[in-house]
Amino acid sequence: MVAKKKPGSGGNNKRRLAGKGPTPKAEDRTYHPAAKRKAAAATRAKSSTRRPKSDRDAHAPREQREYEVQDDVIVGRNPVLEALRAGIAVKRVMVARGVDIDERITEIVELAREARIEVIDINRKELDPYPAHQGVALRVAPYKFRPLSEVISKIQGVPLLVALDGVTDPRNLGAIIRSACAFGANAIVIPERRAAGMTAVAWKSSAGAAARTPVVQIKNMTATIQDLQSDGYFVVGLDAGGSVSLSEMAVADEPLVLVIGGEGKGLSRLVRESCDLVVSIPMSSDMESLNASVAAAIALYSVSEKRKK
Repeated sequence: MVAKKKPGSGGNNKRRLAGKGPTPKAEDRTYHPAAKRKAAAATRAKSSTRRPKSDRDAHAPREQREYEVQDDVIVGRNPVLEALRAGIAVKRVMVARGVDIDERITEIVELAREARIEVIDINRKELDPYPAHQGVALRVAPYKFRPLSEVISKIQGVPLLVALDGVTDPRNLGAIIRSACAFGANAIVIPERRAAGMTAVAWKSSAGAAARTPVVQIKNMTATIQDLQSDGYFVVGLDAGGSVSLSEMAVADEPLVLVIGGEGKGLSRLVRESCDLVVSIPMSSDMESLNASVAAAIALYSVSEKRKK
């Protein structure tokens, strides 16, 4: 015999349960002794502790809050002085009131005024978020990227571009810019996403080379490579698994794009497949790979030497 199904409630049960959650805990019922004990403990804890950091930050000077969230500040007497000597694009120099004046501070102020850079006095506490600031800091001006077409149109001689595929360390970016400038590259090409930008760290690492070798920012690396190939550029990827040794590369005299992969991962699949040739740097079997900036320097030197012959 088949049992008869009981009729449903017609939604009445669901409506009766609507709005009725689980029974509150004792400490969440305001009339319960446990709730009163919880409230008393919270009051004691509040009176015996400092305000949360987020609350303290809300009352910090506006300029200080900006420093904490932006990666465009260089601090310390030697780093600031080196940056100004190198011609880094600087928005302003900040000197703490009452700081001990030495030869470095004097030169920092003189260089800033010669370059018509704003020099402002600030409260020393505004620099405290930055360790070892020594009472002086500078804010790097936003980098002005130029269109790739404009950069290419001004190249004289055989073009040499360096494209970075997933290089995320700004120190590596700065070091690569420095090598590119030293060995005659015309520009650095970086993608907008998943890549290091032109921060204060990159500026500093470039030792001023970023003021002489333009950095171009593009939306899509693969599409840019294909456009350059259509314009007659030979695209060479640098990867530990390359089938051709760097010393055997025979296209150094051609309009060239040298593509450097990111730290650890190397070239991405799509970029690697888009390259006309993938070359490797011969190394001892004890070493698996090189730092991106070191590999770029070796490759750029090799291209430079081949072009002299």
